[in-house]
Amino acid sequence: MSDLRIEPVGCDVTLRDWRHIHNLIIPTDPLSAEDVRERAGRNVLEIAYLGDAPVGCTTVRPPRDGEPVATVIARVLPPYRGRGYGALLYGRGLAQARDLGAERIQTVVLESNPQGLRFALAHGFVEVERYLLPGHAVPFIDLELPERA
Repeated sequence: MSDLRIEPVGCDVTLRDWRHIHNLIIPTDPLSAEDVRERAGRNVLEIAYLGDAPVGCTTVRPPRDGEPVATVIARVLPPYRGRGYGALLYGRGLAQARDLGAERIQTVVLESNPQGLRFALAHGFVEVERYLLPGHAVPFIDLELPERA
């Protein structure tokens, strides 16, 4: 059993903590509080705490437009990596995506996050595409689980 406490993003504190983790791990695409509120309205956002310290967060983008594809993203702050928290958060997000009807699972990693890329590859994801968003210098990497994974 993990000593993590996982909460949905809803109140100002969880929103602030989720945003902080996202912006540290994805500094090339920082989100405002309003951006996070909007995302929380269409995605499943959760924040993980160890005691009172935020250690990680997740995003599950549910299937849309009749496509059975969901995106699961688990982020863990560097000081807390290597303790199994990422696997726990990823497993939770994967279960949520499947409960929402996903038959295919994708994730996305910033190229400047080699630990995140190694984590995704170690959990069975395969790279599908690398791309730059307009005005960005660091590519994003889209990955997908093979259908049988």
